[in-house]
Amino acid sequence: MKNFLRQLGPGVLVSAAFIGPGTVTVCTLAGVNFRYGLLWALILSVISCIVLQEMSARVGLVSQKGLSDCIREAIKRPFFKFIALLLIFSAIVVGNAAYEAGNITGAVLGAEAFFGDGNFSLGKFTLNLWSLLIGGAAFALLAIGNYKMLEKIFISLVILMSISFIVTALITRPDLIEILKGFVPAAGSAEIITVIALIGTTVVPYNLFLHASLVSEKWKHAEDLPVAKKELSISIILGGMVSMAIVICGASSSLTEVSSAADLAAGLEPLFGKLATLFMAVGLLAAGITSSVTAPLAAAYVVKGCLGWGDGLKSFKFKTVWAVVLLSGVFFSSVGIKPVQIIQFAQIANGILLPVIAIFLIWIVNQDSVMGKYRNTKKQNIIAILVLAISFFLGIKSVYAVILNF
Repeated sequence: MKNFLRQLGPGVLVSAAFIGPGTVTVCTLAGVNFRYGLLWALILSVISCIVLQEMSARVGLVSQKGLSDCIREAIKRPFFKFIALLLIFSAIVVGNAAYEAGNITGAVLGAEAFFGDGNFSLGKFTLNLWSLLIGGAAFALLAIGNYKMLEKIFISLVILMSISFIVTALITRPDLIEILKGFVPAAGSAEIITVIALIGTTVVPYNLFLHASLVSEKWKHAEDLPVAKKELSISIILGGMVSMAIVICGASSSLTEVSSAADLAAGLEPLFGKLATLFMAVGLLAAGITSSVTAPLAAAYVVKGCLGWGDGLKSFKFKTVWAVVLLSGVFFSSVGIKPVQIIQFAQIANGILLPVIAIFLIWIVNQDSVMGKYRNTKKQNIIAILVLAISFFLGIKSVYAVILNF
């Protein structure tokens, strides 16, 4: 057991990355609007996530390179290489810079549930103190530049986040029979949009890049693959349980209208007491902080791979990338600006990128020259193709939804 605990790391960071404020909000709305009826969709999202992340981890461990490195080296024609790297850069680097404000704002909502409003005036501008403090904390964590230290901090935050949301769900005293019924698929036209959202917040492109790079930092030998798979599966399943706990909180709340998890946290107090609100606030704060760190980190790994940098976490160039992404998020969050056009652009890029990366993963894990005996089996390919179909559907839906909003 002690040996396995020492192996925890990359999978935990991936789990922490997808349980961000966006996931918390989507799960809250799923619970409030459809009660326990969409719990089955989270099982599907966890399976899809494990399949894609396992292939990404395998590529990173066997090749000892990041996913963007592999793509850059695999595409030989300059034009196609330029288009692929531009798409990756747009979706991950620009996208994460735009989404970073939402990550920090999510953590701010948790902080405000504890300490109250953090807004203050500075001349003509109104700034948020919690945005600055949370951004500063994220900056400090990344500036350490020590993967092992980052790993330990994230494991602690994920444990805190998991306990907070699961305890909140238990406090609400949910109906166990209704929960079990929720794992039986039954979605009509009204639910399908939320089903797509639940899967889409779990299966995200930037985690595929982040995971491959982290695995190559953690392990140096292909023989460590069984440990990496076990660590990944346990971490993603734990993340799925956290998502389910949030859905259960929303379903048990008896609320009819919420727009975010902060509304849920406030709505729980009259029904279940201040303790439920505090646990929900702690979970939201931890989710926001972890996502605020992993998004800039993933962007830096992507740029490193796209440009072929040899240096890692401690290099000035690497730190400059994550600093730009993080500071842009702090700025947009603290002054209350929503970069809508940038976010829409990033959503389109991500919608295109997800199926493209899924295709690349399936292709690369079937190459003897790269993977050797660790290439995909027939069974793995069948499952991967099914997940690819889901990825295409998610990508098309994401692009279509943005176009409709123009």
